[in-house]
Amino acid sequence: MKVAVTTLGICVTSLLALGLVMLYSSSMVMVDKHHSPVGAKMLQMQLLWAAVGLVACVVMSALDYSILRKLVWPIFIVTLVLAALVFVPHVGAKINGARRWIKLPGATFQPSELIKISVIIAVAWYAERSHRKMHAFLRGLVVPGIIIGSALGLVFIEPDRGTTILMAGVTGTMLLMAGVRWWHLLLVAFAAVALFSLSILHDPMRLNRIMAYLHPEAHLGGAALQADEAKKAIGAGGLTGVGLGNGLQKNGFVPEIQSDFIFANIGEELGLIATFSVVTAFFLIACCGFRIARLAHDQFGCLLAVGVTSLISYQALINMGVVTSLLPNKGLALPFISAGGSSLVAMLTGVGILISVARRADPLKKITDDFAPDTNPFAAKAT
Repeated sequence: MKVAVTTLGICVTSLLALGLVMLYSSSMVMVDKHHSPVGAKMLQMQLLWAAVGLVACVVMSALDYSILRKLVWPIFIVTLVLAALVFVPHVGAKINGARRWIKLPGATFQPSELIKISVIIAVAWYAERSHRKMHAFLRGLVVPGIIIGSALGLVFIEPDRGTTILMAGVTGTMLLMAGVRWWHLLLVAFAAVALFSLSILHDPMRLNRIMAYLHPEAHLGGAALQADEAKKAIGAGGLTGVGLGNGLQKNGFVPEIQSDFIFANIGEELGLIATFSVVTAFFLIACCGFRIARLAHDQFGCLLAVGVTSLISYQALINMGVVTSLLPNKGLALPFISAGGSSLVAMLTGVGILISVARRADPLKKITDDFAPDTNPFAAKAT
């Protein structure tokens, strides 16, 4: 377990350090409306958020994660209230047609990032309490579906389709590990895809993104421009890159290169070696996270670890898939690297929960039989 925790810490710290360097590199040419450089200011804000996130990580790792059982509903309700506040005039901020942020002095905050963590905690709590009924459709899928839907519904109407899809995947993985029958999840997945497709058909902007993904050559001057320029940036970097700070695509060619598309800047300036290292770091984080889940002291800790690990892994996979044009644009940050304080704090808090689960794990003890042995790969095996 020490190896898993140490490897996890090294990978997260390395990604965080890389993110700070690349954030400044990608924003050093940017100016505000008064034509003043903003790179240093963005770096300062990211350093501040990183400090807050590291404090949250240390606090969560020091606490016994079982305390989250007692705080699950206060945490969940507070995050729902914060998510609802984005729709309140003069409180929520509307940026690029979406209401996802709450105004703070000198900054903004995105409540949906906290919802990611609170939903994971709520699903883990419910699955542990109802572990003997998780195979039933009502108790295993409908009831937790109400909990999940109440939170993701607010995120969906902001609108934030990317986070909704991400958390549907994360919670689906948790429910599967908790013993929900796979075909129950499959039925819900089909229904969700149908409803999502219907919503896309009535959303011109996101429909345009899908069409740009399917037919990029016809949208190079519009919705496909960002992805096309990102591919050019990665291709220009070659094996070792053009040099830190020497990238050209950040000069207005790739919008949001400091946040959602920062992976393209890494590829251009530091090359294939750096991008492969980033992919490897996220792979190791996933391995460490699922190792921690496998050896967790109880079902609650196991599901917390599965949820946090899935969150980090799926979000990284989606972001890198978007930048390399393997997936349509979804607007998700690259964990620990992209600009964005809310995401950084949430991810580091999740890492703290993982470490807390690891610190209380028993490497000599198999997972308890709270899971149904015939439905869960984490269940203890008869000896």
